[in-house]
Amino acid sequence: MNAVKTMMLLAALTALFIGVGYLIGGPGGAMIALLVAIATNAFAWWNSDKLALRMHNAQPVTRMGAPELHAMVARLAANAGLPMPAVYVINTDQPNAFATGRNPENAAVAVTTGLMRTLDKGELAGVIAHELAHVKNRDTLIMTIAATVAGAISMLAQFGMFFGAARGGENRNPLGMIGLLLGVILAPMAAMLIQMAISRTREYSADRMGAEICGQPLWLASALGKIAGGGARAEMESAERNPASAHLFIVNPLAGRRFDGLFTTHPAVENRIAALRAMAAEGGARPGSSRPGASRPAPSRAAPQSGATRVPRTGRGR
Repeated sequence: MNAVKTMMLLAALTALFIGVGYLIGGPGGAMIALLVAIATNAFAWWNSDKLALRMHNAQPVTRMGAPELHAMVARLAANAGLPMPAVYVINTDQPNAFATGRNPENAAVAVTTGLMRTLDKGELAGVIAHELAHVKNRDTLIMTIAATVAGAISMLAQFGMFFGAARGGENRNPLGMIGLLLGVILAPMAAMLIQMAISRTREYSADRMGAEICGQPLWLASALGKIAGGGARAEMESAERNPASAHLFIVNPLAGRRFDGLFTTHPAVENRIAALRAMAAEGGARPGSSRPGASRPAPSRAAPQSGATRVPRTGRGR
């Protein structure tokens, strides 16, 4: 059901893009918008991972530089049936993480130094499993395309404002200047709402699959509580400079968002924690999600204390 809803939202976003082109330039504008949409999606397909990692100055870490982190990612990727992704670290105090890449073979997982200081091993495993779930579900590509098209709609709307002014208010669409104003003012807002709806739809699915990958829903539930608290105290400068990337993170990295309303990129953390606790109460993760005999992350208590415990070192001197 979530997959169908996501595809419908992506279709609505593409239709909105073409509609903005029509409101700005009539049938010719709609055709240009369609061509631009194809070009931006092709660009996002090949370059989304590099752009996201560069936005946040994520640095690659090797097995030699971060052996515990690499070993944990490798174990969880094997549990998920995925190839080993590239591992990156972002040097910031805010506890957070994201995954990117157009497919599992070209995926990357990035965690912040603040995350590794704040969480214990079980909680860190829950977060990494959540990000690997996004990779397995190919959410990383879907959400990147959504962000790219939404950004292109905003750009097109800004272009339409100048286009309309340059033509002295004339326009080829049937609604004339009213249509142009609708495209310029309302389309970016609608695009943002659709993009956020896509992101919110995928987070619950990734939470559930992540719990199955690591084998312990309460690990991720505890991690989400700590991350939400840490995000309110530590600002991530790279996220504030690039707010369009906020939906990639496990918890919204932007400051000043304390509500679960229409304009949030993520569901309320409290709702996600409640869903994970309900999953644990129903019998935990799917049997066999953490294979017997595999080297698993150190067990975490159901309600870990707020203090940080020893976590994998990144080799970055933090």
